[in-house]
Amino acid sequence: MPEPSDPSAPYPPSAGPHPLLDLPPLTAARFAAIERRVAALLSTRHDVVIAQGEALLPLEGCIRAAARPGRAALNVVTGPYGSTFGGWLRDAGAEVVDLTVPFDSAVGAEQVAQALAEHPEIDFVSLVHAEAATGNTNPVAEIGEVVAAHGALFMLDAVASVGAEPLLPDAWGVDLCVIGAQKAMGGPAGVSAVAVSERAWQRIAGNPAAPRRSYLSLLDWKERWIDAGRQALPHAPAQLEMLALDACLARIEAQGAAAVAARHAAAAAASREGVLDLGLTPYVLEARWAAPVATTVRTPAGLHAGELVSAALAADPGAPLAPGGGALAAEMLRINHYGPAASPDAVHRALSALGAALHR
Repeated sequence: MPEPSDPSAPYPPSAGPHPLLDLPPLTAARFAAIERRVAALLSTRHDVVIAQGEALLPLEGCIRAAARPGRAALNVVTGPYGSTFGGWLRDAGAEVVDLTVPFDSAVGAEQVAQALAEHPEIDFVSLVHAEAATGNTNPVAEIGEVVAAHGALFMLDAVASVGAEPLLPDAWGVDLCVIGAQKAMGGPAGVSAVAVSERAWQRIAGNPAAPRRSYLSLLDWKERWIDAGRQALPHAPAQLEMLALDACLARIEAQGAAAVAARHAAAAAASREGVLDLGLTPYVLEARWAAPVATTVRTPAGLHAGELVSAALAADPGAPLAPGGGALAAEMLRINHYGPAASPDAVHRALSALGAALHR
């Protein structure tokens, strides 16, 4: 009889339908219903496109569709994702003006207004709402007023903020609002969405360089799905991820979006207070700039963030702690209190593990 590890061994006889494998096809009607749930979460009347991939897919798709070659774009950089957007904008042929602020703070609406006044040719603005990597969040409502007064198209990365804090793209004048389910929503990582205003659709349709017949193409989804009456899906959807997205939206609806946001705000406040009690310094200088999804911490002098986190995880492997990434890998660590970890127990575990590591 072949060993179980033998690749030539036959599959064992089925013990019945598998809950993750033997599923009926996801219908167009079910897909459209999930879109409506996303729209309700965002309180948007704009078209919602659910992208069949992680949020970098619609983020890059939005930039390549709406940033026109030879035209000026303002890219606000408050963390690593803003830096990524600048690269995509340049690849798309835009003349990019970077507005970079220290990663331990937030950008102000007055800074955006000044940049737009100095460059009246700007017709596209990109901004990250909350940077989970650096732990800061930006005042989108005030910035949206400034961008609307200037007349530029406004793209917002709300992947980390959706579910954790207020997000009102229509009221704030956001033309392209990208979300992902894997952080505060507590959902899957392999599916995301973008709410697209009518003005954004007009911009994309008028851009000959916008992706067409491509996985990055938003216009393909509009023409083949939205304008066609949502009767037939353009291609086979990521079924498990779509079902998981539907489940996490249903859970948010049951809990209440305001209650989910309040849970994240409480976790952030408790984490910041606990960090100070341990004698540590929050990386984000002021509490009003701190994102509700992650509390970032400056590593004490002489300690490497990776080593400190490793010691903390040795005390509690399940504590929601991680070292910073990239240039911040040595000097900063994160308490990730989003989704299921936005709870008193998760915060207590993170602070206790961190305290034990510091004591050692």
